[in-house]
Amino acid sequence: MSTSNSSSRTTSGSGRPSGGPRTPARPAQRPSGGGSRPNLVHPAPKAKARKARLLVSKVDPWSVLKLSFLLSVAIGIVTVVAAIVLWTVLDLTGIFDRVNSLLGDIAGSESGGFDLREYASLGQVVSFATIIAVVNVVLLTALSMLSAVLYNISATLVGGIGVTLTDD
Repeated sequence: MSTSNSSSRTTSGSGRPSGGPRTPARPAQRPSGGGSRPNLVHPAPKAKARKARLLVSKVDPWSVLKLSFLLSVAIGIVTVVAAIVLWTVLDLTGIFDRVNSLLGDIAGSESGGFDLREYASLGQVVSFATIIAVVNVVLLTALSMLSAVLYNISATLVGGIGVTLTDD
């Protein structure tokens, strides 16, 4: 049995050898409360704005279709609501009665009374606005899809649209 001698170097708690020269730790610097000013921290200088030149070489037609459909539906809803609000405002301000009396004065008393609300009732206006909204949804979706396909074809020929982005 042989006994081995222990190593002459010992390690400190951090796992580094402690036999070498140690550098003394710096004492924490505190601003003095006396007449001297404390060290102020200066902000780093602002970096210059970066520019990136990008090229839009392809547009995904499926994503264009989905986005244009949702935006077209939103525009259709706005169209129907605007038609309802406009008809209500015209009715509350008495425009229909004034138009009826004006048409009665023009036509004379011989013709039967003309009532604009028979031809432009709220239900008829909402139905007409809904039909226009549905047609707009179909047309805008189809046109935007067609535009995406045409852009992809033309981008393969000329390279696409160059965009420069900057970082402020």
